[in-house]
Amino acid sequence: MEEKPINLQEMFRRALRTQVELGMGEVIISKEERFSENSQLEERPPLIEKLTEPGDLFGAASKVVCAPQYDSLQAQYEAICNCNLCPLWQTRTKLVFGIGNLHAGLMFIGEAPGRDEDLQGEPFVGRAGQLLDRILVAINLSRQDVYIANILKCRPPNNRDPLPGEVEKCLPHLQEQIRLIKPRLICALGRISGQILLKTNTPLGKLREQWHEVEGIPLMVTYHPAALLRFPAYKKETWADMQALKERYDELRKT
Repeated sequence: MEEKPINLQEMFRRALRTQVELGMGEVIISKEERFSENSQLEERPPLIEKLTEPGDLFGAASKVVCAPQYDSLQAQYEAICNCNLCPLWQTRTKLVFGIGNLHAGLMFIGEAPGRDEDLQGEPFVGRAGQLLDRILVAINLSRQDVYIANILKCRPPNNRDPLPGEVEKCLPHLQEQIRLIKPRLICALGRISGQILLKTNTPLGKLREQWHEVEGIPLMVTYHPAALLRFPAYKKETWADMQALKERYDELRKT
């Protein structure tokens, strides 16, 4: 069956849908694209066209303090496992605390649990988690080598984005985990995780391919594995990010 040409309206519709699903505040359009009724979408070097600047959704997030409040992650879990600081406790099946090496040098942080995570009480166990496992294997690591957590510990209804009030109440739990684990590197998975941790509204495309810092810890932002499942073309960029992450991690392990 012959594929119909994609007109200008359809091209923008697809671009905007991609923006929403990837959580990016940008639409990527080739500067060579000709806007005609017969224009076709092709892979070309992108030109970033800014649409809007999102509001300061996460400005109320608490700052990390120097000393841990708890003696261990287990003590922290026991203290917060019945957390009811925000309304999400009313709809959760299980609180999703985190998993991995308690003294990991590398920590991966997503935005919030999904359906499978809510049912099992473990982060990244669905299809996106299985892809993350394969990514770890590709850089010679496993879940036993790293620590995996989320900004939120409870699943938002219908996997919607975290609300500012939920972030304000839940982020201190993650910050305490970071203080207890003391990772040497952090990888933020997805726009929302990166923006919350860095307290910025900068789009994902501009957060990538550079090192940031959170409380003295180097941080990289890359695509969320769920985005890679919907848009496999981003796997190439994610692989470049992972190689840079592993190179920096190996360097720090030598010191």
